[in-house]
Amino acid sequence: MRICLVYDCLFPHTVGGAERWYRSLAERLAADGHEVTYLTLRQWDRGTPHGVRGVDVRVVGPRMKLYSGPGQRRILPPLVFGVGVLLHLARHGRRYDVVHTASFPYFSLLAAAVMRPRGRYHVFADWHEVWTRSYWRAYLGRVAGDVGWLVQRCCARVRQRAFCFSRLHAARLRAEGLRGEVTILPGEYAGPRDLPVTEHVDTPLVLFAGRHIPEKQVPAIPPAVGLARERIPALHAVILGDGPDRNEVARRVAREGLRDIIEVPGFVETAVVEDLMSRAMCLLLPSRREGYGLVVIEAAARGTPSIVVADPDNAAVELVNEGENGYVAPSAEPAALAEAIVRVHDAGPDLRRRTAAWFARNVDRLSLEHSLQIVHDAYEADRTARS
Repeated sequence: MRICLVYDCLFPHTVGGAERWYRSLAERLAADGHEVTYLTLRQWDRGTPHGVRGVDVRVVGPRMKLYSGPGQRRILPPLVFGVGVLLHLARHGRRYDVVHTASFPYFSLLAAAVMRPRGRYHVFADWHEVWTRSYWRAYLGRVAGDVGWLVQRCCARVRQRAFCFSRLHAARLRAEGLRGEVTILPGEYAGPRDLPVTEHVDTPLVLFAGRHIPEKQVPAIPPAVGLARERIPALHAVILGDGPDRNEVARRVAREGLRDIIEVPGFVETAVVEDLMSRAMCLLLPSRREGYGLVVIEAAARGTPSIVVADPDNAAVELVNEGENGYVAPSAEPAALAEAIVRVHDAGPDLRRRTAAWFARNVDRLSLEHSLQIVHDAYEADRTARS
């Protein structure tokens, strides 16, 4: 088949869950003998190889800053990318059997829909998240938020074969008026399956790994650790990553008098992350919004339980079975997070063993390969239906 993948980022030039997903999808399809084109914005220097073997990477827009200072997506790059996708499909759309695009940023999906009658291809779309109207308003303000929500709703009603990565967002997509099928892709884990599990941790360590953006609620961690230390005197924490909230995180560490207790080293090498994750008492993910929550599975692969937060926009709660591979805190309030940390500590090695067992039972279902196979089978079913 001739398949066109559409996303404005390309791993490893930009790093994130969606970037990894499209890179893996492109490589898998190419390895299976399909003719794969990948449309994106430029994120690398001219003359530098894009590094995706067997895939025809086409740049349809210039190098642009994707995020504003507060960690919000800028409007101009999606518009430019949408126009680039539109022009490419106007010229080359009939080359493709399938155009498979991320729903976000939405203008590329609209471009694929507009050019479909001309190109005669079928549209597949990945919906990592579906935001509520209230969330759009909180993110962009009342007027711009309403515009964003209406564009999202318009995209949901485009004729497509849709994929979601959680039950939460699949239900929201149907509620937005989806025209067509929606299939849940349960897995994004691509790591090893037989990692050694440390049942006894020497030092109770709380670990966060991710971007320091408002949705992650990272500044809640220092006061939570301070409260938990009243009952776990040996408790320490490491807060990895960077972003617009990092200075506030550092201020709260200082304000709580925890400079010798909490490390905030920024980004570190992958090997360091993996070592800390295997030695951590728990992973703390206080996000109010997650489209999936891959880091929960990565932690469980090492027997490390996770703490996530109950929130209407947080799909990561679907990956935590209470008391089996972690706990769901009722909020990101320091007292609530501290209580969850203490519960993990009190559960001890038994919780780590249960977490490792949970991973072993679910790893096939949660694997990236499983989701890639579902997508591949959907392509084949679509081709069979058309023949």
